[in-house]
Amino acid sequence: MVLGAVGLVMAINQVFLLNLFGFQPLGNSYLYYLIGIFLSVAFIVTPARKGDTATRWYDWVLVAITLACGAYLGMNGLQIITNGWEFEAPLAANIASVGLVLVALEGVRRAGGLILLGTALFFGAYPIFADYMPGFLWGTEYSLMGTFRVHAMGVESIIGIPMQVVAELVIGFVIFGSVLTVTRGSEFFMDLAAALLGRSRGGPAKVAVLGSGILGSLSGSVISNILTIGPFSIPTMKKTGYPAVYAAAIESCASTGATLMPPVMGTVAFIMASFLGVPYADIALAALIPAVLFYLALLFQVDMYAARHGLKGAAEGEIPKLGPTLLRGWPYLLALVVLIYVLMGLRQEVYSPYAASAVLLIATAFRKRTRITLARAKLLLLDITSGIAGLVAVLAGIGLIVGGLSYSGVAGAFSRELLLYANGSVPLMLIAGAATSFILGMGMTVSACYIFLSILLAPALIAAGMDPLASHLFILYWGMLSYITPPVALAAITAANIAKAPAMKTGFYSMRLGGILFILPFIFVYDTGLIMQGGALTIARSICLSVIAIWAMTAAMEGWLYRAGRLRPLARVALGVAGILILLPEFYSMILGFLMVAGVVAMTLVQPLDREEMTVKMVEPGE
Repeated sequence: MVLGAVGLVMAINQVFLLNLFGFQPLGNSYLYYLIGIFLSVAFIVTPARKGDTATRWYDWVLVAITLACGAYLGMNGLQIITNGWEFEAPLAANIASVGLVLVALEGVRRAGGLILLGTALFFGAYPIFADYMPGFLWGTEYSLMGTFRVHAMGVESIIGIPMQVVAELVIGFVIFGSVLTVTRGSEFFMDLAAALLGRSRGGPAKVAVLGSGILGSLSGSVISNILTIGPFSIPTMKKTGYPAVYAAAIESCASTGATLMPPVMGTVAFIMASFLGVPYADIALAALIPAVLFYLALLFQVDMYAARHGLKGAAEGEIPKLGPTLLRGWPYLLALVVLIYVLMGLRQEVYSPYAASAVLLIATAFRKRTRITLARAKLLLLDITSGIAGLVAVLAGIGLIVGGLSYSGVAGAFSRELLLYANGSVPLMLIAGAATSFILGMGMTVSACYIFLSILLAPALIAAGMDPLASHLFILYWGMLSYITPPVALAAITAANIAKAPAMKTGFYSMRLGGILFILPFIFVYDTGLIMQGGALTIARSICLSVIAIWAMTAAMEGWLYRAGRLRPLARVALGVAGILILLPEFYSMILGFLMVAGVVAMTLVQPLDREEMTVKMVEPGE
């Protein structure tokens, strides 16, 4: 709590230029202090071994080393820049550099796992042996000590863009997400979703989709979203008649969308804005339509599933009234308005989460149930501190990957070689990029996967003529698919534990429900109207075509057509193919897709299934 309080005061002092006690460090000094504080916290809150809950003596040794290295480098920030210490430094600076790199590796092992550690270690050490690599893998060689120095004191490694984004932008949004949780914002948004959709057929599943989408759009965190909402939404879905596997899959897919839904999205979106050199508001605006289409696909599916299996809405007594819910939740709505206005209207993304947090803390202070008491203040501080510590631990290690590729010069050569091998074929590069993003996403965090490929793959896509924003979003989408795809499927496994459902079965069903995520990235790369590029008519056309195509594909997956009932197997296949044809960036395929949809609808309405065939007993998905 002491470390967290010091770190937060320092971050607020830096953002608002308060010059508290005459302390206003240079940019690189501030980053070293921040790493020293929050990486130390990571060693306290994240055990060295799984299942170990105690803080061991070696954890405190790591804390001492991290604080000492961060303090020394921070106090000498100006000398590092003016005297070029990354190339030649005094003994103490060399020792601090070695210490910082080693604790960064241990931090990424604890927070990101062994695969991410191995990746950081290999690419971090790449400059040492780059001179021995063949062909385009050849790069500039550094000595062992020189490699430690550039990683610790250069501006493209540990204190590179990812860490700068955390320090300047992400800390504020972590604070806002924690304030929202501690002041019971999750309860309000779930009640609001229940009041809006709870009475409709399959209402609890729709409530889970809408509630997870709203809360996730403000927190940007997939797993915390599941752990916050899942214990309420999943049992309610099961009580209504949804099988445990289906309930867990819906929650995992709905929470996975947290990484994609504005206004907050997640850490990776802020990093993307820095890489592209555009305001974060532009990223949020571009991501809006694809994210809404994803949630629309989920709502279509849960509604069709409910219709097919005769599921009803929640009991009337369990549904809150809309008027009283809105009246009770005005502080959260006001904070949301302030967040969006400052972020999108004033274009002040740095200050928006602080303004929204301040408004929320003041507005919730009028009710005993939501005001910040001493106990809640302690919980809030711990939640913020541990959240920032996890980010710093992962991104310090990822910085080694970025630095290794950048200082050796391999990143640019790799992109050029990929473009050469693909022979200018954009589809080939997209397929290769999708496969690479997906595989890397299974072993890395979404941020790590995105950062790695934004250096290697994105320049090749852009050089081939792709829109820069679409190219980066493409990598983001495919990197985060590992949340719902076996064998990793972290979101699905987390939800399955709550639902007491088989983990792998839930993963495969999540993959099916979230199937639109596999298609959308290919579409908006070609049809940039979906990411708000182009005129109003172009954007409107793209949205309309996408909605029709998504409806056709979800009807095919669930085997249900509105006003007609259950679909025969052949009709399901035809509708699925038609949906894909409509989405293809080609006029004649779109016309063919529309004709196929019209034909299936006409034939199904003329020859509906017998009533006996339309009644289906409740079964587990896939049976």
